[in-house]
Amino acid sequence: MFYSVISVAGPPLDIRMEEFWNQVKQVRPNVWEIPKNFRPYMQTPARLYMSKKLLSNMEPEAIQQLINLTTLPGIVKWAIALPDAHTGYGFPIGGVAAFDIESGIISPGGVGFDINCGVRMLVTDLTVDEVKPKLNRLLDEVARTVPAGVGRSGVIKLTLQELDEVLEEGSYWAVEKGFGTKKDLEHIEDNGRLEGARAEFVSRRAKERGAPQLGTLGAGNHYMEVEVVDQIFDEEIAKKLGIKEVGQIVVMIHTGSRGLGHQIASDYIEVMESAARKYNIKLRDKQLACAPFKSPEGERYFAAMKCGANYAFANRQMIMHWVRESFWKIFGEGVKLDLLYDVAHNIAKVERHIIDGSSVDVIVHRKGATRGFAPGRPELPADYRDIGQPILVGGNMLQGSYVLVGTETAMKEVFGSTVHGAGRQMSRTGATRRFSGKQVIQWLASKGILVKATSLEVVAEEAPQSYKDLHEVIESAHTAQIAKKVFYAAPIAVWKG
Repeated sequence: MFYSVISVAGPPLDIRMEEFWNQVKQVRPNVWEIPKNFRPYMQTPARLYMSKKLLSNMEPEAIQQLINLTTLPGIVKWAIALPDAHTGYGFPIGGVAAFDIESGIISPGGVGFDINCGVRMLVTDLTVDEVKPKLNRLLDEVARTVPAGVGRSGVIKLTLQELDEVLEEGSYWAVEKGFGTKKDLEHIEDNGRLEGARAEFVSRRAKERGAPQLGTLGAGNHYMEVEVVDQIFDEEIAKKLGIKEVGQIVVMIHTGSRGLGHQIASDYIEVMESAARKYNIKLRDKQLACAPFKSPEGERYFAAMKCGANYAFANRQMIMHWVRESFWKIFGEGVKLDLLYDVAHNIAKVERHIIDGSSVDVIVHRKGATRGFAPGRPELPADYRDIGQPILVGGNMLQGSYVLVGTETAMKEVFGSTVHGAGRQMSRTGATRRFSGKQVIQWLASKGILVKATSLEVVAEEAPQSYKDLHEVIESAHTAQIAKKVFYAAPIAVWKG
């Protein structure tokens, strides 16, 4: 007997976990499939790429959201949940779905509110022994130089007309203004600029929110983290990425499109709710509001989303520049801080993939997911084309980050996508009730990790226990062959909004 309740996240539950476990099939280690006949409304199967332990802890709401994706017009192959999947808005976070560009849709819920929330990693020629004696000074300098916090304004003041240039030029605009070098652009997904961005499709309210926030870290799970290479799994690939030895220092930066991206999403969710009715699209969850990809509404959202993505690329470029300056002030201007790569986590892209033996253009939605293309794809930087795309996976303040590369299996099964982080297992409200920010900072300090933040509440929200086990998540992706491990870096200092 089925039951139906409305969850906080939105979708009506139409499953019981006992029934789910009776029908889900294991395809191979860490790959599970919900058959198309699980529900009469499913148009395709759904797949979950994760260990049995992670699957056992999946929220029923997230599984329901995954199943709901299979009902959207034009979906190809199957809906996908990655190892870090959990309940989101419409799509699960850690969810991937691709739609035929002729018959399919585009949905803001499949991109997320923080458009192009993403990460970039810098590789230094410093060692942990060189950095630790000056770590406090470095962290203080980064906190002084890189603005962070809820609603925090940056040091760059832009007119709305100047902001339009950012929205259409992305990292190119930042480099032209002196934030970094042209060489940086080679190691940014899409070279830091999505073509086809149209600033006129972004609302004045979104621009008013975005103009003062460019060059700011934000709050929540956004951070700058100093890490030390702790394990190397593939020495040959690691060397091509600039990693020579255990003990080497790297820097991770995680942020996105700030209030501008959130407003773009909010604006177009309203547009899509009307569009779904206009085009007679039946939604099992109103949070899946969408429009045909080739419709005026779909085209406008896609162009506005690209603006949000370009803003985020420029934002990370500026923050990286100030992080570099902080290191140079403490350790001298001869210190190397090369950009390893920059990846987007919340985005939709038109890509060519092999579907049922044919090369097809699809609009791939990655929500809390990283593009992870295999070797040989022309979209990759020339110096990485023989190893595959670097995949940067941030964890939590205790567990640091992994760097992986893309695989052929990922291309065949998950549209060249893979895990983006550890994935939350506790709400922010639940975390603040359970943890004290001050105690979290003290506990991490006892483990050799310095934390500086704009508020203790954010530290409590981001307590490491609020997240899934990063190592389990990575092993799930590696064993499922949708990514290959290269190296792991442990945190030693964190600057949080």
